[in-house]
Amino acid sequence: MSDLKFAGIIPARFASTRFPGKPLALIGGKTMIQRVYEKASSVLKHVYVATDDERIANAVKEFGGNVIITSPNHQSGTDRCYEALCNTGEKFDVVINIQGDEPFIDPSQIKALMDCFDDSQTQIATMAKKISPKDGMAYLENPNHPKLVVNSKDEAMYFSRSVIPYLRGTDKNEWLSKHVYLKHLGIYAYRADILAQITSLTPSTLELAESLEQLRWLENGFRIKICYTDIETIGIDTPEDLEKANLLL
Repeated sequence: MSDLKFAGIIPARFASTRFPGKPLALIGGKTMIQRVYEKASSVLKHVYVATDDERIANAVKEFGGNVIITSPNHQSGTDRCYEALCNTGEKFDVVINIQGDEPFIDPSQIKALMDCFDDSQTQIATMAKKISPKDGMAYLENPNHPKLVVNSKDEAMYFSRSVIPYLRGTDKNEWLSKHVYLKHLGIYAYRADILAQITSLTPSTLELAESLEQLRWLENGFRIKICYTDIETIGIDTPEDLEKANLLL
C-alpha cells in the first residue's frame, strides 16, 4: 500500500422517505451507524460520520466515533462527503464514501477500493459484483440494481438501471448464461482534488435520466476504476430489510 492518507466518510441522514431514522435502527443491539463505523474503522485509521441531524451526531459521540455536522441541503452523499472532508481539519489524499445503510460491508471491500489508488492514474473507484445465472432474470432486470459495462482497463463505460448490454438474437432467458453481467455496489472512493471537482458540476442529462449521479462524472470526462467483489452486500432500505438483517445476525 502506498503512503496515501485515506479518510472514510459515512454520510448519514435521519430523513429517509422509506425509512426515517434508519441510521439509528438497532441491529443485534447496536445502531446501524455504529456497525458501519466499526467495519470501516477495522481498515481505516480515520473515519467520520457526516450528518445533518443532532440525534445521529449524539449517537455517534456515545460510541466514541468522530462526527461532522453538515448542511441539510445536500442533494447526494458525495456532496455531504466533500463538506465533511473540508471540515475534518486534516489533509487527506483519498476519501472513501461508505454507505451508512450497509452494516454488513466487508472490510476486504474497503481495502480493495484503497488498493485501486496504488495506480496514480486512478481518479475515482467503485465496486462491481458479477450477477450469477442463479440470481435470475428478475434480479437482473430490477431497476434498483444498477448495472454497468467496463472497458479493457476495468474502467466504467456506462451505468444503467436497464439491463446492459442487450443481447441481440439471444432468448432473454439465456442472457445470464451467455454474458457476464455486472451489478454496481454503491461504495465510492475519490482523490480529494477530484472530489472537489465533481461536486462543483451541475447535474447532467444522463444523470437526470437514470437518477445515477456517477453518470455526471462520466459525462464530464472523469474516469471511474472498477474493482470486483464476490461478496453480496445487504443494504437496509426498508423496515422489512431491518427484520431480515436481525434474522441474519
